[in-house]
Amino acid sequence: GLRHETKPVFCVQYHPEAAPGPHDADYLFQQFIDAMERA
Repeated sequence: GLRHETKPVFCVQYHPEAAPGPHDADYLFQQFIDAMERA
């Protein structure tokens, strides 16, 4: 994945919802929610 150093932009190179465990990608979704709340 990538993360911009100064902008609230990030990406991943897999489908987080397809991760093997039910909570493996929680941190990604939380980062997205936090960014939307700050916008």
